[in-house]
Amino acid sequence: MRCGTDDGMDAFLQGSLSSDPDRRAPLAVQVVRQFPPSRGGLEDVVLNLSRQLCARGYRVRVVTLDRLFTAPDRKLPDRETVDGIEVVRIPFSGSSRYPIAPGVFRHLKDADLVHVHAIDFFFDALAWGKLLHGKPLVATTHGGFFHTDRYAAIKLAWFNVTTRLSALAYRRLIACSAQDARLFRKIAGRRVVEVDNGADVAKFRNAGAGKPLRRIVTIGRFSSNKRLDRLFEALSRLVVHEPDWRLSVVGVPGDLTEADLERMIGQRALEDHIELHVGLSNEEIRTLISGCSLFASASEYEGFGLVAVEAMSAGLMPLLHPNQAYEDLAAKHPEIRLCDFEDAEAAAGTIHSAFLALARDVAGYRTRAMRAADGYAWDHVARRYAEIYTEILGGVAPPEWDPAAKGSEGNEVAANG
Repeated sequence: MRCGTDDGMDAFLQGSLSSDPDRRAPLAVQVVRQFPPSRGGLEDVVLNLSRQLCARGYRVRVVTLDRLFTAPDRKLPDRETVDGIEVVRIPFSGSSRYPIAPGVFRHLKDADLVHVHAIDFFFDALAWGKLLHGKPLVATTHGGFFHTDRYAAIKLAWFNVTTRLSALAYRRLIACSAQDARLFRKIAGRRVVEVDNGADVAKFRNAGAGKPLRRIVTIGRFSSNKRLDRLFEALSRLVVHEPDWRLSVVGVPGDLTEADLERMIGQRALEDHIELHVGLSNEEIRTLISGCSLFASASEYEGFGLVAVEAMSAGLMPLLHPNQAYEDLAAKHPEIRLCDFEDAEAAAGTIHSAFLALARDVAGYRTRAMRAADGYAWDHVARRYAEIYTEILGGVAPPEWDPAAKGSEGNEVAANG
């Protein structure tokens, strides 16, 4: 199924929503700096939201950058269709932290609504250029730009001045976690709506080991804020007493390379206990998870904690460092264990006790964890997004999706999110 627009003459042939609302479905343009084939939480969110919007009758166009931050010398196609979604890629200059891409304005002419993902150049440029494009704007926060403590004073100043002013142009700011909601309400008040991120809970559903195994998996980009060094330190304490512990590290290079991680592993003499897996497909990850009972993340910062929800969907027990996002998740879900990886000895003790607790009732825990993850299924979360779109578009919705008929389910998501 193709849910994007027809290239070339789409705007002329299909008209505008305001002038002819019965001729076509609304076009929601998703603007995001990275999109598949890039791998990451932000990319997964935009892809899954776009799929869900298509299923609800929206037309969707994704505007993104034409090079991957992890492979900057490789130029991607200007246009293509991904899972039936129209994808337009534009050139950029500058750094990956604030890529400058004014070409985005050329792809908004026939949009009925523009949805910006993350707080970056696109968020600021489309706000300050609203007089040029005139489109209703909505943004999802995705953790803002506070993923590390580096340049904290500069970031805070930028947030309180530039981000505050840019936010005035947005009809809604969708906070994808409780911590984002608290942060952005300081600058945008009641225009902030909290909707927890959706997760692809079918991807790894029920994939974890059915019996207790001293096997841990961690999944994510190889980035310094993920603090894999602390996870390795905790493992080094565990194997002193129980040498059969194993850790699988799954991800793609970020500001740390595969060689960086191999060096960290070697420094701790953990070559027999840690395996690195780079660039695995979802099917390969699922197979790997089948031999694991625990998931661990020592990350200092998360925008939401999407991978922890996916771990629960697999029936794994998440052991999470108590950053704000993980604390918020743990407060909602007793299936999650907080584990202070800043203290390697204490973390090893927590992992050991968590494993013993899991071993006492593997089947019961797996059932509870998978049930908890089901609340983040994208079909539920996307209904809330669609309701927000309908509100912003003055009650206009695709004929395939009747917001009145779905209202009670959407309100349940809002209450839980």
